[in-house]
Amino acid sequence: MRQLKEQGRIRYLGITHYREDAQDTVAQIVRSERVDFVQINYSLAERGAERTLLPLCQSRGVAVLINRPFQDGRMFRAVRDRPLPAWAGEIDCNSWGQLFLKFVVSHPAVTAAIPATSKPKNMADNLGAALGRMPDAGQRERIAALLA
Repeated sequence: MRQLKEQGRIRYLGITHYREDAQDTVAQIVRSERVDFVQINYSLAERGAERTLLPLCQSRGVAVLINRPFQDGRMFRAVRDRPLPAWAGEIDCNSWGQLFLKFVVSHPAVTAAIPATSKPKNMADNLGAALGRMPDAGQRERIAALLA
């Protein structure tokens, strides 16, 4: 793959995984190889990447794509019977999906998230997370406390 990049046949070289228990291995690769991006799982329910991998990528200038930001829908089930907190409006969130996504994409190391949906209604809602104010560090902790 490195040769293909050097030849200009590929522009970016990266690695991907979808499980939290593989993030230490991904971090080892980021330390030992020159990669342009990683794609990993990260959500309110799976925050292990915050310990090592996200800071490592940030320090090395490695782009980070997030998969499974809703943990395959499990996060919605966790808040199914709860109303969206009124303070969510402070960061322009109108749904749980937007709140969950803004938590993920507001991490300084995160480049983009891939919410993965087949429903146009959910896709339109997810796009709302790209609009308006993003949470600061204090608001991120407030969001994280919702699932603690």
